[in-house]
Amino acid sequence: MTQQANGQYSDEARMAKFEARIERGEKIEPGDWMPEAYRQQLIRMISQHAHSELVGMLPEGAWITRAPNLRRKQVLLAKVQDEAGHGQYLYHAAETLGASREEMTMALLDGRAKYASVFNYPTLNWTDVAVIGWLVDGAAIMNQTMLARCSYGPYSRAMVRICAEEGFHKKQGQEMVIQYAQGTPAQKQMVQDAINRWWWPTLMMFGPHDSESKNTPQLVRWGIKTKTNDELRHEFVNELVPALHALGLSVPDPELCYDEANECWVSGPIDWDEFWRVVKGDGPLNKERLTARRDAHENGRWVREALVAYAEREAQPVAA
Repeated sequence: MTQQANGQYSDEARMAKFEARIERGEKIEPGDWMPEAYRQQLIRMISQHAHSELVGMLPEGAWITRAPNLRRKQVLLAKVQDEAGHGQYLYHAAETLGASREEMTMALLDGRAKYASVFNYPTLNWTDVAVIGWLVDGAAIMNQTMLARCSYGPYSRAMVRICAEEGFHKKQGQEMVIQYAQGTPAQKQMVQDAINRWWWPTLMMFGPHDSESKNTPQLVRWGIKTKTNDELRHEFVNELVPALHALGLSVPDPELCYDEANECWVSGPIDWDEFWRVVKGDGPLNKERLTARRDAHENGRWVREALVAYAEREAQPVAA
């Protein structure tokens, strides 16, 4: 490793040292040197993840007042509250990289920032809550378990706690799907209809195919991701398909088949045109989701202003 005349390592030398640390499995911490591209990729990913947690409160939050009984209402309240907390953990992690909470929030409200496309679909009945819990949160856990091994320390540690709580979310959804699948014919049909509507948006959650993802090679190289989009999607399909079949349920994929040679399920083609329409703002509820977030931000303005006024007052010197 060479040094420049002033005794500082060159950028090339620092990059070599940085990548060697990642190769050894070490965590990169906020005060450590990192390439600007690494920092920007993390800010992009973590802020999008945080936005997804907050927007993700909306599809299920709409059903809190319509839960079928008190137990279901308590469980759903706890889950939605967890999502808000997850967003806070993640915004804090992004702030360690120099990102401003205000800038991240405004990027979401202005429509410049992205969040998980799956949350732009409507929840039409109570069984959607069940299917979101098992499918959507199940897919999220697969991605988040990978991110718990991320090379950036604050993101990795936030994921450890988030995964523990997401496991609860998945189990409550799975419990309901099992109950309804074994219930009346009407209940089973309702949950099947919900699976039909949420299956493809859930598969799209993992992101574009590896061959179409411009960020994946760099993310894997620097240990931000340890698995690719297609690897995670493949694991999800192989876990969910047999579990749903065991309940007498199916997935809406006429080309789904079992590969005997590799002992795995193979999905049919995904409608990526729909995915990109939703990502670019033309999904079923994109406008409604952002309007809800903007209204909530505006309604909370008085709280932010009161906190600033209180802090300013406390900072004033006490008269003798």
